[in-house]
Amino acid sequence: MRGGPAPRRRGAAIWRAGWLAALLALMSSVEAPARSFRVADTQPEDYPTVQALFYLDRLVQERTGGRHRLQIFHSRQLGEEKETIEQTKVGAIDLNRTNVAPLADYVPEAKVLVMPFLFRSVEHLHRVLDGPIGADILKHFEGSGFVGLAFYDSGARSIYNSLRPIRSLSDLKGLRIRIQQSELMTEVFRTLGAEPVPLPYGQVMTGLSTKLIDGAENNWPSYVTAGHYRVAPYYSVTAHTMSPEVLIMSEKAWAGLTPEDQAVFREAAQESARYMREQWRLWEQRAQREAQLGGVIVNAELDTKPFAAALSEVYDRLLTDPKLKSLVDRIRQTP
Repeated sequence: MRGGPAPRRRGAAIWRAGWLAALLALMSSVEAPARSFRVADTQPEDYPTVQALFYLDRLVQERTGGRHRLQIFHSRQLGEEKETIEQTKVGAIDLNRTNVAPLADYVPEAKVLVMPFLFRSVEHLHRVLDGPIGADILKHFEGSGFVGLAFYDSGARSIYNSLRPIRSLSDLKGLRIRIQQSELMTEVFRTLGAEPVPLPYGQVMTGLSTKLIDGAENNWPSYVTAGHYRVAPYYSVTAHTMSPEVLIMSEKAWAGLTPEDQAVFREAAQESARYMREQWRLWEQRAQREAQLGGVIVNAELDTKPFAAALSEVYDRLLTDPKLKSLVDRIRQTP
């Protein structure tokens, strides 16, 4: 009789352990609530970055069994880039496709990708972005209110204007050139002798038409799709920067995802980047043909060495930060 209660205690303990295991299993199997994520892009619906976002939406829906989807607001419906970046930082926008240049004011490491004449070719840029350097830069977005998911292509940016072809550094002197709203780009164009005018992308056409600005700088597809080539027909292939687009998520939205869903978003974002890259290649070819048929005067034989040399002081100031100098050195050493 003295040993009677022990089996009952063991039985109760086994029952409690089984109940706890079942509860834990149930808790681990509970999925995050379904969500519709607000996504911002300043470009029109048929633009490669927007089409890549629609592709991302399809992947996310497929891989979460329809629990999550993206609600894509293109054509600046949620504001200009600077506005959408601030909204993403506070969590009012969940995902945002933006150029890396304005983000450099929030994430110092992103400045490196905007540095002029750093990348030798588009192929060199891709090798950097697709490798450990690109992964390291994306990690640096964390802690600034953002999570970096993937890089999209943005081509090479060149200078166009309504007054004259740019054949030498002196031709740029005094021209009022619209630049992205970025401290670094302001410094770059001021150093080159131009008068930099930071303007939202959506105001460039009005600025060109009203002579508020003489020109701007951008890639071929943006130059053509925005109609800038009609009022600024001198396009000089400086290819001074190849700053990519970047897809970011707000840290607030990211924290609301399970680890499994976070992995879905990361992998799907990378796949959407590869999809976008092919769309971009076709758009660049088409935009160049359309511009030339529209009478654009293209200067493709520009010697950019004097431009790069003039910016050596900008590099010197940036590279006082050892972390940024190390990134630049790694990019230059990438074959």
